[in-house]
Amino acid sequence: MSDMRLIVAGASGRMGRTLVRAIAETKGVTLCGALEQAGSPMIGRNASDLAGVGGEDILVTDDTERLMSHADGIIDFTAPHATVDHAKLAAKAGIAHIIGTTGFSADDEAAIVQAAKRAVIVKSGNMSLGVNLLAALVKRVAKTLDEDFDIEVLEMHHNKKVDAPSGTALLLGRAAAEGRGISLDQRSVRSRDGHTGARQAGDIGFATLRGGTVVGDHTVIFAGTAERIELGHKAEDRMIFARGAVKAALWANGKKPGLYSMADVLGLTDF
Repeated sequence: MSDMRLIVAGASGRMGRTLVRAIAETKGVTLCGALEQAGSPMIGRNASDLAGVGGEDILVTDDTERLMSHADGIIDFTAPHATVDHAKLAAKAGIAHIIGTTGFSADDEAAIVQAAKRAVIVKSGNMSLGVNLLAALVKRVAKTLDEDFDIEVLEMHHNKKVDAPSGTALLLGRAAAEGRGISLDQRSVRSRDGHTGARQAGDIGFATLRGGTVVGDHTVIFAGTAERIELGHKAEDRMIFARGAVKAALWANGKKPGLYSMADVLGLTDF
């Protein structure tokens, strides 16, 4: 069986270069395209050289449709507007779309759902295997403990991150909300400042920290009377996200169109 042919979107960025390295290290996949936005100074550069790996020369381009016509999938950790465009084109080309982008609006989410009617899309706020196992544990604990235990999600990332709370924090918050059988949109508290009054039972709070070069730290706190349970994950290298994304691509190859998550990839949907 031939290798799965993958495109990396945003190939010249930090995450893009990490994805190129992950593909080079993984059996069963091969890099067939490197994509960047129009006008990027990296267009025409060799993506393999940029990532510090050997192999076939793959030149960075902005010709998305041409690349997709010769690919089986695209891995995408870019920006919401770019990812939505890629989703539409991937659906047209009938290839798998692995989405690690975060910060989507409601309209963006709706566009991705529409694209998934014609293409296999695996979308997650975090592609790490450990984080997705953590989310399953958070859901189980939230289901087990009642509202006597307050839920708070704490996250910290590097000082260049542009969205908050992080996609991972929201992933964990949604897991907690699902465990409680509530809507995160209706019960989340994103900020506290000034005289806020007492905490409302059943709310899920978020706290955001930014600084330095932190790859990603997340802790979910279940705070009860005289006791706390803390579940956490610390990312030390972006390669964990890249390996998870490549694993998702291999899983998606040949699946029926639909919108899937890393819980589907890892068999955690019924955990």
